[in-house]
Amino acid sequence: MHEVSLAGGILNIVEDAAQRERFTRVRVLRLEAGSLAGVDVRALMFALETIAPGTLLEGAAIIIDTPVGQAWCMACAQTVPLHTRGDPCERCGGHQLMPHEGTELRVVDMQVED
Repeated sequence: MHEVSLAGGILNIVEDAAQRERFTRVRVLRLEAGSLAGVDVRALMFALETIAPGTLLEGAAIIIDTPVGQAWCMACAQTVPLHTRGDPCERCGGHQLMPHEGTELRVVDMQVED
């Protein structure tokens, strides 16, 4: 379950930001895990909740948005929505798709306390 490793990386990002920006607690952490990022959102939420006690994330509301991916269809020569890797193009049914959005896991923003 690589989501535990991802949760640790997210905590490192939060801790680095806390040192740089001098805050002591995170009230709200908002993440974005695109539908093509290969992240099990429920497992990531569980991992974050598990590591939160005793850290800056303790008691924080964690919100994970999951935007639909976008891909360039080589057959249609258009950008099309792509919900899951391996899905066909919604327009032409082809499989020559190059994903270009919804492939990332990123920290969007945080509401913090001094």
